Amino acid sequence: MSGEGAREALASVRAFGLGRPGSMVAAALLAAIALAALAAPLIATQNPFDLASFDVLDADLPPFWLSGSDPRFLLGTDSQGRDLLSAILYGTRISLTVGVLAVAIQAAIGIPLGLVAGYVGGLVDSIIARVADVQLSLSTLILAIIALALVRAGLGGETLGRLAVPLLVLVIGLAEWPYFARTARAATLVEAAKDHVRAAKALGASDSAIVRRHILPNILSPLIVVATTQVAGAIMAEAALSFLGLGLPITQPSLGTLIRSGYDLIFAGIWWVTALPGLTLVGVLVAVNVLGDTLRDALDPRLTPR
Repeated sequence: MSGEGAREALASVRAFGLGRPGSMVAAALLAAIALAALAAPLIATQNPFDLASFDVLDADLPPFWLSGSDPRFLLGTDSQGRDLLSAILYGTRISLTVGVLAVAIQAAIGIPLGLVAGYVGGLVDSIIARVADVQLSLSTLILAIIALALVRAGLGGETLGRLAVPLLVLVIGLAEWPYFARTARAATLVEAAKDHVRAAKALGASDSAIVRRHILPNILSPLIVVATTQVAGAIMAEAALSFLGLGLPITQPSLGTLIRSGYDLIFAGIWWVTALPGLTLVGVLVAVNVLGDTLRDALDPRLTPR
């Protein structure tokens, strides 16, 4: 895919998205959430990692639209007196970081393996395909639970707390690389049969040059679509693990830990501690999935050009 081809693909995505108001709303929502999360140190009124800054007298204050609220805490506080808005901003940043970095690991493992499997074929293809099948037959959450439990048992809870973010990134990244591998393999098989690749072989180009210059640039579209859906999956996996108590500790708020911290308080009428982070998580996941669907439809050559 040349620079002109990349620009055409980008123009196609933009034109396709402009014709779908839902896609524009999802893009705006995701951009707003991501920018707010990145600017958390500037926007947040409290550092949710600094336990000494909490005051138990400020615990369980409701959001600003309910009676009994405090203007210092727009979205209320949790049972520790932590400002919920600040915690959501920092927690969203951690959740997005885990999602993006985990998908980067998945892509770094899966794309090269998929390229090799599709281009070389034969026994190499069979081995990679079977390994991917075995990996996909195992639940990501089960693998993550086992790995994190072993780390907790071996290193202790305190060490696990310090290494929680990189461990989650590594575990989720290693668990779901087959999605990239399968997509890259299928696209490589199609691309390798095209005339321009055969011509490059006939002219004596090396295999690495063919893969790097003629195949990889032309299979990026489906891989980008996979990346968007996998980001949503990685964020959800982190939230699920943190909710189960196997992800980030309560002192490092992600959206999952925030939802878990207020779960027992819902029936006591303190619903905002769980509901507001939960709504933020739903907003992120819906926005990412809608954008993924838009990219898939816009980059699908089988659809009628728009």
